[in-house]
Amino acid sequence: MSAVREAYLRAAASAAALVGDPAVAAAWAKPSALAAFTVAGLAGHLASQVVNVPRVLAAPAPDGPPVALADHYSRVTWIDAPIDAETNVRVRKGGEALAEAGPRELAEQTDRAVSELRTLLAEEHVDRLVSPPAGPWAMRLDDFLVTRLMEITVHSDDLAYSVGVPTPDQPREVLDPVLALLSELAVRRHGQAAVIRALSRAERAPASITAF
Repeated sequence: MSAVREAYLRAAASAAALVGDPAVAAAWAKPSALAAFTVAGLAGHLASQVVNVPRVLAAPAPDGPPVALADHYSRVTWIDAPIDAETNVRVRKGGEALAEAGPRELAEQTDRAVSELRTLLAEEHVDRLVSPPAGPWAMRLDDFLVTRLMEITVHSDDLAYSVGVPTPDQPREVLDPVLALLSELAVRRHGQAAVIRALSRAERAPASITAF
């Protein structure tokens, strides 16, 4: 199994543990740190980064050529979309729908998906192509999993902050590809100088170098 797949399984297990944290269940119906998301909806959205992957693998492999990892983000519709845009409403509804059965069932469903993926990912060919949910383009499976690593890392922080628990620390094999992706996207968005200054020169750092 590739290093990316191993890293993804570690991140998925971390997400499942956070979704099952009693603090999440206790705050289930409350607003989250993300505008228009309840804690339940945000937990569902985090869980979807695990639960939906077997569904992606079950779909027929798309025709290539595959889109490069960073270029995937030039095609998605949610970047810079307003909070009430259809694409963002759909994301929130998806999270809420996944969470409808309650915190215990969501945690159990996420745990089951992690177990299933340990077998599924080991069986997939190194060059397997998939269609991401944001598709209809093709991506290499390992590149798609890096997008899930980023989603898990970012939304784990959102959910942990929302319910007052420490943000899970990710191991380097998870964090390194996430930081590489976010850095590349930030440079594309703001330019090289802005990112370098934000990381090294507080006196002339830009106000923001967010990747999205």
